[in-house]
Amino acid sequence: MTANSPAENSATKTDVLLIGGGIMSATLGAFLKQLAPDWDISLYERLDRAGLESSDPWNNAGTGHAALCELNYSPAAADGSVDPAKAVGINEQFQVSRQFWSHLVSEGHIGNDFINPLPHMSFVWGDAHSEYLRRRHESLSAQPLFKTMEFSEDPAKLAEWAPLIMEGRDPGQRVAASRVAGGTDVDFGNLTRQLTNYMGANGVHLNFGHEVGNVTRSSNGGWDVKVKDRATGTTSTVSAKFVFIGGGGGALHLLQASGIPEGKGFGGFPVSGQFLRATDESIISRHNAKVYGQASVGAPPMSVPHLDTRFVNGKRSLLFGPYGGFSPKFLKTGSLLDLPLSVRPSNLVPMLAVAKDNMSLVKYLVTEVLKTREGKTAALQEFMPQAQTEGWDLITAGQRVQVIKKDPKKGGVLQFGTELITAADGSIGALLGASPGASTAPPIMINLLKRAFPRQFDGWEPKIKEMIPGYGVKLNENERLAEEIEADTSRVLGLS
Repeated sequence: MTANSPAENSATKTDVLLIGGGIMSATLGAFLKQLAPDWDISLYERLDRAGLESSDPWNNAGTGHAALCELNYSPAAADGSVDPAKAVGINEQFQVSRQFWSHLVSEGHIGNDFINPLPHMSFVWGDAHSEYLRRRHESLSAQPLFKTMEFSEDPAKLAEWAPLIMEGRDPGQRVAASRVAGGTDVDFGNLTRQLTNYMGANGVHLNFGHEVGNVTRSSNGGWDVKVKDRATGTTSTVSAKFVFIGGGGGALHLLQASGIPEGKGFGGFPVSGQFLRATDESIISRHNAKVYGQASVGAPPMSVPHLDTRFVNGKRSLLFGPYGGFSPKFLKTGSLLDLPLSVRPSNLVPMLAVAKDNMSLVKYLVTEVLKTREGKTAALQEFMPQAQTEGWDLITAGQRVQVIKKDPKKGGVLQFGTELITAADGSIGALLGASPGASTAPPIMINLLKRAFPRQFDGWEPKIKEMIPGYGVKLNENERLAEEIEADTSRVLGLS
């Protein structure tokens, strides 16, 4: 949806102001239209369309993160054992997302063309990695939410699951793979735009091409938000009772501008990347899975290599990557000054501590930046032995800003998940960080609603339970309900 005229969308006062037109703001706005339909809501996005930064499938988002194939969610302990707890927790969150999306589809608010069925695989080679994957399978397949996970070291079976990863491979190389046939691919750009369309059709003021420059406390306890129309250069101030800062990497600067004590000490470390995107339809058509491997030594978890089928705007595609890189920008369309301008007295110690303790990450990024096109093809050939440089385009991915936070022992730590920050009075909230972000946007936003609107939340819970039948239940401990919800959401979302 394109924005209406400024006169129709402009507002000097609003109940809720959403900063950023990505999946997080869109999810929160959709929740509020269900829970508090009479509230006045305004959304401001600096670009001309929703979902163009990290929510765009060509940038970062694209996997329905359910911990089915992402090995960094179930690492091996020192004794070689694999604890399933984190993977189960992420899968539980994804089940909440599926239920919320299913509700919106069943009510006719959005279509189901943003999600497609797609097997999720983990693939490794070598004795140590193969043994780890075997133990991971034993640990996870014992959990009800992972009971359909298969495991094999049979080259013929792996060739059946994903022929491109086996053709031309050394027959003496030990390989192993796990597979869940019931995985999904999610076009979060499509989903974000459908959610904003729904919001706009139900009274939300959508303001694209508008950049938020500052967020300050107002005298009445709310917030004054300075907004610039990028087309005309005119600025205005909007007063809001509640503000959500969901602008991806751009959220850190606005959180700092707010001055809330809860935001002190946070910093950000930006990581950029690239993908190889297949252009040969004969290659694209022969791969039908998300195949994730092991991250390189020193690589951040979101840089786990994967040969990844995606459906973008309904068209099948194939990506490999990401290749790590570095830019001081906090957004793909951001400024080279983003990183230096984020340094504050309150976060200087954590940022220096992280720099000292993450030299392996720095080494990895330098190596990746210096990698030639031939080097990138060589990395692809570890997954797809017969791959050639021809038939693949190199594209630039989005920016991810990893959270740096205070740590009483180390001074600061680099966090590879997401961090939800809210003021003590609940009048403002911000989301920092990256993976598994988009896939778990609904449970993250439920958590925000609980923190920001404690007086209203008890009254909202029956409606939340109606939208999300498994709300408040650990589905991994209630197998029958999990099966019922799986069947229902698969039917509504067109996955079965």
